[in-house]
Amino acid sequence: MTGFRHGRWLAAVTLATALAGSAGSAGARPQESAAAPAQPDMERGRAHPNILLILGDDIGFSDIGAMGGEIDTPNLDALAQRSLRFTNFYNMSRCCPSRAALLTGRYPHRVNMGENGNSLAKSVPTVAEELHAAGYATTMVGKWHLTAAVPLENRNEHLKWLNHQAYADRDFGDVSTYPTARGFDRFWGIVWGVANYYDPFSLVSGTTPVRSVPKDFYLTDAISDHAVAEVRRLAPGRRPFMMYLAYTAAHWPLMAPEPLIRKYLPRYAGGWEQVRRDRYDRQVRLGLVDRASNPLPTLDRGYENNASIAWRNLTPRERAVQVRKMATHAAMIEKMDQGVGRVIAELKASGQYDNTVIVFLIDNGASPEVMTSADYDRWSETRDGKAVQYGEYPDLAKIGGDQTMAGIGAYWASAANTPFRYWKAEAYQGGTHTPFFVSWPAGIGVNSGRDIGDNAHVIDVAPTFLALAGVRPRLPSTQPVDGTSLTPLFRPGGRIDRSAPLFFEHEGSRAEIEGKWKLVARAPGPGSPVFRPWELYDLSTDRTETRNVANAQPAIVQRMIGRWNAWAAAVGVRRRIEPDRGSD
Repeated sequence: MTGFRHGRWLAAVTLATALAGSAGSAGARPQESAAAPAQPDMERGRAHPNILLILGDDIGFSDIGAMGGEIDTPNLDALAQRSLRFTNFYNMSRCCPSRAALLTGRYPHRVNMGENGNSLAKSVPTVAEELHAAGYATTMVGKWHLTAAVPLENRNEHLKWLNHQAYADRDFGDVSTYPTARGFDRFWGIVWGVANYYDPFSLVSGTTPVRSVPKDFYLTDAISDHAVAEVRRLAPGRRPFMMYLAYTAAHWPLMAPEPLIRKYLPRYAGGWEQVRRDRYDRQVRLGLVDRASNPLPTLDRGYENNASIAWRNLTPRERAVQVRKMATHAAMIEKMDQGVGRVIAELKASGQYDNTVIVFLIDNGASPEVMTSADYDRWSETRDGKAVQYGEYPDLAKIGGDQTMAGIGAYWASAANTPFRYWKAEAYQGGTHTPFFVSWPAGIGVNSGRDIGDNAHVIDVAPTFLALAGVRPRLPSTQPVDGTSLTPLFRPGGRIDRSAPLFFEHEGSRAEIEGKWKLVARAPGPGSPVFRPWELYDLSTDRTETRNVANAQPAIVQRMIGRWNAWAAAVGVRRRIEPDRGSD
């Protein structure tokens, strides 16, 4: 559905719902927050700019055009061109932990989000709560995923709920943990982490479940439409605003409009190895990577098993399925880019663009996940009873529609994360390295359009926003802030004062970055009681982590292990047993 068609429907239903006093449809006006009234005296200006935070989901480091990809993303490419581009920016490698760190400035373990599936701790304020208390208008559109997703005890009944076949009025979690209870005046989006793009589960307006959507509904377009509507609502006011625009694209299941999927089929016919080489060559030409310090890791390493599943070894049918999956992934990203363009266009039309800080990043690297069964947050049927297919090779024609739970898998994820190794949920570069763009014409101006090589982290975003807004943290908290403001780097030659290394951990995958050194280990699996062995890389000469120098630098390894262990104990990382020396 085009944004225009969905926009007309949104406007009509919003008006009808407002007159009826109901919020039970997809176009309902987002409910107001129950938070305390904001301070009335803050006015928009250079000292208090608007903030637009855009988050992509499961998008690879090289997927967008500005990062070397072949996907058409002209709006994000233009944003990158006029932004400060952080070339060494890191997330927490997975959805919930990255979002928790993004909104609080703390490592996720401090706020009950070291692992997926919990609710964000109420004892630590979000950046939205701090800005709201200072006088900002706050709004969120898109994916929350910071409320515990609790399944029904009976699996059959739970699947009925996920399938939209029962419990239509049931809350999707504790509403006191929804965005409107965590500093956002308004919220429209999904509470859980996975959604059918044509008929999403856990969709709410404020706290009210949205019971149905139109037949031509597409979630990415709807998120963009609501974001445009929120800019239109907020722009005439005097108060500065913060919008958190959290897209679900390109998280599985792979779903996109058929014409856009067909557009991309020829681009992936050569397979993941060819796409990976082509992206790497473009990155070199764009100056994003240096062949000497960013060698492209080979695909015949044991970590990917690619030697036995090379593209040339696939059957024609397997190739067709794999091409269609990646083409759908690309179509989802282009749809998101179109929406970003419409939101920025509305900022310009409203006169708010120059004084709006726009930030774009991704929650983690592209995902290798291939779901094999319905469970927890994955439905078994569509609303009208059509079965949903799982696994690596669903029916070709159904990929992109609502009858598969397809994901791109490990091999395409490697291509999407070019030039790095690994993917979502791993602390290696492919899991944690994200593009990070900052645009603010009125504030950065002539200093924009350049690269910043300093190490930076998702924990730095909230402190940066507070500094830009001129807001000193005022709300009580049980945990210290881990991040630091990046605003000194907005000036050429500026430096940040970071007193500690950067740390990572998720389900046993762990890392520490101290200067040029990165200590890292793979995830052992969420149920394993034993960590995997540490490796050490010199990022100044090997940013793609191809040469493990742990044996040559034992003193550095031991010093960094000591610091990581102290951090892990301080923030509450779930402990595992260290492996025997030499084990794998």
